[in-house]
Amino acid sequence: MAFNHVQKDDALEFIQRCVKERKVFWTYHVNMRIKERSIPRQMIMDSAADLEIIEQYPEDKYFPSFLVCSRYMGTVFHALFAVDMDNDNVRIVTAYYPDLKIWNDDLKTRRKS
Repeated sequence: MAFNHVQKDDALEFIQRCVKERKVFWTYHVNMRIKERSIPRQMIMDSAADLEIIEQYPEDKYFPSFLVCSRYMGTVFHALFAVDMDNDNVRIVTAYYPDLKIWNDDLKTRRKS
């Protein structure tokens, strides 16, 4: 199955299942970023049910990736997941707190330049 043709809902289900089953790889980049941004790994892992895909990058460098928005105990954050369907896992590439200079008040859509 070509992933580029998978529906966004299917990608979301895949990401959520991988997170719940702990089939997650943490990239060097995300490890550096979550440390400097004070985003605990547990925050990302515990919010699997609340993930919402807000952007998709089917032609990303190594694997198709999806930017998700989630809320954990009232705190909104974004995380970029690269999906490896062939090996049944996801990689978390980065995570951050959305900046209102870049994101609209809903924290899900980018401001127009």
